[in-house]
Amino acid sequence: MSEQILSGVFEEIEKQEKSLVRLCQDLIRFPTINPPGNDYQAIVEYIGNRLKNRGFSIEYVRAYGAPGDSADYPRYNVIARYETGRHGPCVHFNSHIDVVETGDGWTKDPFAAELIDGKIYGRGACDMKGGLAASIIAAEALISSDIELKGAIEISGTADEESGGLGGVAYLAEKGYFSKDRVDHVIIPEPLNVDRVCLGHRGVWWAEIETHGRIAHGSMPFLGDCAVRHMGAVVAEFEDKLYPAMAARFTEMPVVPEGAKQSTLNINSIHGGQEEGSDGLPSPCVPDSCRMIIDRRFLVEEDLKEVKGEVTTILNGLKTSREGFKYEIRDMLEVIPSMTDINSPVVQETANAIKDVLGKDPDFICSPGTYDQKHIDRIGNLKDCIAYGPGILELAHQPDEYVEVDDMVNSAKVMAQAAYNLLMK
Repeated sequence: MSEQILSGVFEEIEKQEKSLVRLCQDLIRFPTINPPGNDYQAIVEYIGNRLKNRGFSIEYVRAYGAPGDSADYPRYNVIARYETGRHGPCVHFNSHIDVVETGDGWTKDPFAAELIDGKIYGRGACDMKGGLAASIIAAEALISSDIELKGAIEISGTADEESGGLGGVAYLAEKGYFSKDRVDHVIIPEPLNVDRVCLGHRGVWWAEIETHGRIAHGSMPFLGDCAVRHMGAVVAEFEDKLYPAMAARFTEMPVVPEGAKQSTLNINSIHGGQEEGSDGLPSPCVPDSCRMIIDRRFLVEEDLKEVKGEVTTILNGLKTSREGFKYEIRDMLEVIPSMTDINSPVVQETANAIKDVLGKDPDFICSPGTYDQKHIDRIGNLKDCIAYGPGILELAHQPDEYVEVDDMVNSAKVMAQAAYNLLMK
């Protein structure tokens, strides 16, 4: 009986392929670049209007006071809920609506959403508007099939995942939208490849380090103290001590790609001296300040306090050994590693669906970067959460980003089957 029911759902998804393509294209054409957070209200209203016509109740939630929220760039989220009228669990599909900047190197218009040879191109096609579109089609197919479903289906489009999710899932989790009395199982359609179940992610610590110096005339640098040179000493210490130490550590988490099984540190930016952007020549001054943003990704086997301690030990060592060295360090973001039990219901039902739809055993992986599972786990205390969706992980944030239509169709089938089995238990 279950196979017959799902066969009908799969047929409906196949019939809706053109609708799926149009939906994905429409979503990409909202240039929801974050920062600053463009067109959030427009895209959530588009999602809300569509799902309202399919019988969902719609709620729009603005994250007042969240980082970046303003009159010009309000942090809007949409939560759509379909009640079956029969007692049962709730399956929630969560997708972020924001995308990163386009950057250089595109050969296609980043927001034209062109369909070429079975691929839809555009910023956010892979990460993760293709997944959002697939989850909507999956839910609509389940509802339109006239199955006597139990419980509820929720779909959310949320803000700011690319900048930490504080105006999106974190805010909603704090308000109870991801609480155990409301939601039981969560699937986040991030682009981790259509034949893989993502159990979780590494941890992250972002921090700003500032070195201080003394301003002086550039022709007489000996009368000042160059903050940029002090920062150069920090980078040198990282190269000599921190990078070799991290390279020796490996995780038992199934993180992909292989290089992400180690601890990593990226220097996101360094800014020192006079502000950039002047059309004229800079003033001849010794810089009295230099700032560096570090992005430290750490393993489940590492302790955050020790991760921070490695950096501050280096900085304090320079304070002792280097004349005039002064620094400040400011925490920007902290995320503890998260990993769902491989035997949990959402993992097993999604894995079974991949076997049935794709005819292969899935890989169980963890993501090198974080995504909104961190807030669902740590704030909502919901452990039955995974990432699963269409799209190739390595295409995220790249020029000529795309998502394959076949992958969207197959992932919609997987999500529909997983949701059905979770609801009917």
